[in-house]
Order: sequence, then structure tokens, then C-alpha cells
Amino acid sequence: MTSQDNLTREERKMLRSVFWRSWTMNASRTGATQYHAVGVIYTLLPVINHFYKTDKDKADALVRHTTWFNATMHINNFIMGLVASMEKKNSEDPEFDASAITAVKASLMGPISGVGDSFFWGILRVIAAGIGISLASTGSAMGAVVFLFLYNIPAFIIHYYSLYGGYSVGAGFIKKLYESGGIKIVTKTSSMLGLMMVGSMTASNVKFKTILTVAAKGAKEAASIQDYLDQLFIGIVPLLVTLAAFWLLRKKVNINWIMFGIMFLGIILGLLGIC
Repeated sequence: MTSQDNLTREERKMLRSVFWRSWTMNASRTGATQYHAVGVIYTLLPVINHFYKTDKDKADALVRHTTWFNATMHINNFIMGLVASMEKKNSEDPEFDASAITAVKASLMGPISGVGDSFFWGILRVIAAGIGISLASTGSAMGAVVFLFLYNIPAFIIHYYSLYGGYSVGAGFIKKLYESGGIKIVTKTSSMLGLMMVGSMTASNVKFKTILTVAAKGAKEAASIQDYLDQLFIGIVPLLVTLAAFWLLRKKVNINWIMFGIMFLGIILGLLGIC
């Protein structure tokens, strides 16, 4: 294995170039048959040019990476690092099976995306948005700034070090983790934590409070409908609204229509004096 401290000057320069190029990977969509393949080739060009000296070897490497590729942007550099280490091995060892590079890249897209999507979309983004929304709801302009910093700084750091991590550990580590079931454990844990965060976000940020009252016969004061709802289930209306929005999303209803619908419903309920 190669630690980051033991990298040569040329390798450091190569990986820095890969890192900056990798930001364009998910912007290069070239149809269903290749998806981000062109972005992968552009990202790995410094690797190919560094390790291969003949035009034929470079051409073979370029063709090798024209296959379909799609993985979570913030952590896909781990795969790029692994691929770079395998390309290095392929350039040094005539007996190395180059088809293993494509196989490893293809086999890791699912596990890496499972972990990456759960963490970045289900946990980090939700936490950052929750804090940002809380600040914005008080009228603070820092809400958007805090959200951008809380989300993008960890994403940038992980995107950077996952490249060097993949290049350092090689294919052996991830293969062992995959075979031992470690990837499934990490994916399941991340998914559970993400669902917990969605639940807490629903309870803390989706608000509903009705001012309707019911005058019971013989009672001195009118009973609040909100009190009855809270006795039944605290936060039941926000939960139902969230579940309804989720159901509409599953039915492929445009999210903008859902947002405008909720806003319109809120305005109508407010004008009617219901909430």
C-alpha cells in the first residue's frame, strides 16, 4: 500500500490534477449507455498520461473507461483513487488482468453510492438544512450561509481525502470490506440514521397550530381543538402533511406543485381563521 506521505512528487501532482478535474465528472452526462463515462475519462487523463508511455497503451486505457459510470459525486473519488492505483499496477505488471479495473469500478458503484447517498443526501444535507432553516425562520440571512458551509465543507474534505484514500489502500481493502458484509452494515446504519433525521426534521420544522375551539354544553370555556389533537398524537397534522407530500412525490407529482399547493392551503386556512 502507498500512504499519502510516501507519494512521489509526480504522483502528488497527478492526484491534484485528478481531484480538480473530478468536480466536472457529474456534469458530463452522455446518454444512458455511458452516463458519466466521458467525465471519468477526463478525470483520469492525468493518470493515463503519467503511467502509460505508448499511444496504444493510452488508447486501451481510454477505451477501458468508456463504460457506464455513476456514483455519488462527493465520494466517487474513492473509486477514482482505486482505479488509479490499479492502472499503475497494470502499467508495471505485464501479467496484470486489465479487465479487473473495469470490474472493480463497476462493482463498487452500488456500495459506494449506497453509503454516499445515505450520508450526504439523507444525513448531512438534512442536518445542514435543519440548522439553516431554523436560522432563516428567525429572519437571519445567515441561514443560507450556514447551510452552504455545513454541507459543502465536509463534502469538499471527503471528496479530497477519498481520492488519496482509494489510491493508498488499493483494491484489497474494499474487496475485504465488501466480502465481509461491512458495506451492508455501513449502508443500513446510514439509512437508519437518515430516516431518524427526517423524522426529527418533520417534528421540528413542519408547523401547524389551529385556533379553532369547540364550545361544549355546560363548559365554562371553549375547548381547543389543538389540545384534542395533541392528546391524540403530538404533531399529527405535520406528520400527515409530510406523508401526503411523500405520497405525491412517489406518484411523480412535480415538487414545485406540491410546494405551491402547501403554500396555497396555508394561505386559505389562515384567511378562514382556522390556523
